Amino acid sequence: MKRRAIATMTAALLVAAAALAGPAHQSSKSAKAAPEKAGAAHPIAIVIHGGAGGILRTDFTPAQDKAYREALTRALHAGYAVLQKGGKSVDAVVAAINVMENSPLFNAGRGAVFTHSGRIQLDASIMDGNTHKAGAVGAVEHVRNPISLARLVMDDSPHVLLVGRGAEDFAMGQGMTLVPQSYFKTKRRFQQIEKVWEKKGAPWNAPSATLPPEHGTVGCVALDRDGHLAAGTSTGGLTNKLDGRVGDSPIIGAGTYADDATCGLSCTGIGEFFQRFLVAYDVTEQMRFKNMTVEQAATYEVHTRLMKMAGPGSGGIIAMDRHGRITCQFNTTGMFRACIDTAGHLSIALYGDERIEPKG
Repeated sequence: MKRRAIATMTAALLVAAAALAGPAHQSSKSAKAAPEKAGAAHPIAIVIHGGAGGILRTDFTPAQDKAYREALTRALHAGYAVLQKGGKSVDAVVAAINVMENSPLFNAGRGAVFTHSGRIQLDASIMDGNTHKAGAVGAVEHVRNPISLARLVMDDSPHVLLVGRGAEDFAMGQGMTLVPQSYFKTKRRFQQIEKVWEKKGAPWNAPSATLPPEHGTVGCVALDRDGHLAAGTSTGGLTNKLDGRVGDSPIIGAGTYADDATCGLSCTGIGEFFQRFLVAYDVTEQMRFKNMTVEQAATYEVHTRLMKMAGPGSGGIIAMDRHGRITCQFNTTGMFRACIDTAGHLSIALYGDERIEPKG
């Protein structure tokens, strides 16, 4: 009897153990699958700008208005397509900015403005918000797509910033084909510098001048399916600048910054002010230490801090936080800007009386 009771009890215990083991095993599978599902479901989003300045509706013909909107749309779709395929945010930033660098409409790459001596000198930077790696180039004269070279500096060199001839030597070493200065020079930009020369204008004097009406620095911020942010900026600088002048666009923390913990952003405007006050980095600091939202921090930087220090017409910012919340802030009459938010909604605006309203 005792043996039978012990056997019965042992069998019962084994059945109970098996019953417990089954659900526990299933539970383990579910726990493993949950993070993968959450990761795959992370929203994607992208925001771009094509510069801020004296952009007034009355200065644009219907054809010009259409051309800018179409160019911004092409750039957005180029970057967004990368994100949709599961690509990295840094790749999306490069893809979007390449489109704008290749367009004569913007002051970046082809279509950049002339220096005081009649040359084209280009700056660009990119930053990965996940690794905090960054790359930048300044005062390059023969690189078709400076943002692509900035990416190579980030990935394939131990440096952050390369300038001038050294940057171009590095580009050739990486297999990039350089182009002649004539590739960048457009009739529209030459007419602008001719007007300055006719007036015997001195090199552009940032502290005492207002923002030039033709200001088309380009930038992009992207958020990928892994939840990582990246930001990039590319520019031809300021019309009539001194040869060798480098603005905020290739300076990490001034014109470009990205940090997964806060936001990614790209700036446009009078670079000297953005450099002096480390505008891009300060936005992230406002978020980190004052618990501001990305919109509150960008608004404070553009409409309070910059206005106080630099005065009206200093520029603007596009920014996006790690949740995909987007903001575009500027203190000029307009800024070329566009986004595809986390809900997949596309929005474009050029003038100060327009708004982009991300739904995601």
